[in-house]
Amino acid sequence: MKTATLPSLRVEPQLRAAAESVLREGETLTSLIETAMRETIARRRTQDEFVARGLRAAQDAQQTGIYYAAGAVHDELAQRLDARRKQVLG
Repeated sequence: MKTATLPSLRVEPQLRAAAESVLREGETLTSLIETAMRETIARRRTQDEFVARGLRAAQDAQQTGIYYAAGAVHDELAQRLDARRKQVLG
């Protein structure tokens, strides 16, 4: 597969210096930017999927008339989390 290039990015010198100051051994500014882009793309896709699931759930609730109180949901999630913590941590 052929690669493509991205447009040049002009930034303030302070931002470039900050980016260069956190580079890991063997990492380039280009690889840092590419990693940041990939992570941002993945995060935005996850956010979009989350919103879509929420909208579907709202539609389902309207159609079925079945709603759950936030407190009840939080309590159930807390119980699940506590059980999992006990399982993992002993």
